[in-house]
Amino acid sequence: MRFANPNMLWLAALVLPMVAYYLWFQRAGGASLKMSSVRPLSKAPRTLKYYCRHLPMVLRCAVVVVVAVALARPQSSEHLSKTTVEGVDIVLALDVSGTMLAADFEPDRLTVAKEVAAKFIADRPNDRIGLVAFAGESYTQSPLTTDKAALQTLLSQVKFGVVDDGTAIGMALATAVNRLRESDAKSKVIILLTDGVNNAGQVAPLSAADIAAEYGIKVYTVGIGKRGYAPYPYYDAWGNIRYHQQLVEIDEQTLTDIAARTGGEYFRATDKGSLRNIYERINELEKSRIETDNYTRHNEHFAGWLLAAIVLLLLEFAVGRLWLNKVP
Repeated sequence: MRFANPNMLWLAALVLPMVAYYLWFQRAGGASLKMSSVRPLSKAPRTLKYYCRHLPMVLRCAVVVVVAVALARPQSSEHLSKTTVEGVDIVLALDVSGTMLAADFEPDRLTVAKEVAAKFIADRPNDRIGLVAFAGESYTQSPLTTDKAALQTLLSQVKFGVVDDGTAIGMALATAVNRLRESDAKSKVIILLTDGVNNAGQVAPLSAADIAAEYGIKVYTVGIGKRGYAPYPYYDAWGNIRYHQQLVEIDEQTLTDIAARTGGEYFRATDKGSLRNIYERINELEKSRIETDNYTRHNEHFAGWLLAAIVLLLLEFAVGRLWLNKVP
């Protein structure tokens, strides 16, 4: 409840001088009838009219207060809002080649990449997100979807060994573009994460980047792996996993060129913290657009208060002039 003209409420203060004058008038004697003695009336029973003798004044004060409230124009408010969400269509292209099992990340690169990607997905409730996995070949693990629970499940199922080993960056990018090319979203993004050099597939990485640019798709590339040497896994003659130190080779120039041709950026993640910061940075760069239109409607209630004032005024007249038989 609000008042359009709150200053009018000060009119209710007129009640104070009205009451003061009434009390002075009553004490001064008011209208009187001279009698030789009122002793015979002292034992007369007091009727309801006696107890209601001040009711007209109470009603008159109530009229003033109610009129003041009516003039202040009490209003109730209704707040309406309309929200329009323009999400971003995003495809995560995740390298699942054998080198992603390197232990320079704890426990390995692939596990950490999946963990950080899962948080990124959870932080994008308004977007459609798809998932492409690649090694020597690429495949769609999940099309664009808003079902984050299903996508998280499919992400957890991504693993090494589903396709031939290798690093087909161009094929992965082409598959991701294919998932986005018919999208009508205003913002289309691919986040491609890899730890190697393109050595498989029939599509050159920069050719795929040019196709992405034609469709207005922005590509953020992420190279994952420490600089220098890292422990890479291999199986010994008895089938046990062993590790040997191997130079980390990431084609950063190609990844930089892919990002530059599509309006994206290249990032290098050398530990879990830096990878998390990269996804947070992309999250800031590619925010969903949310438009909210707010409407406020005020409903007037002064008519009810005026009606109450009229009723009180008529009641005061009826009580004072008709029932109590008072005369001016």
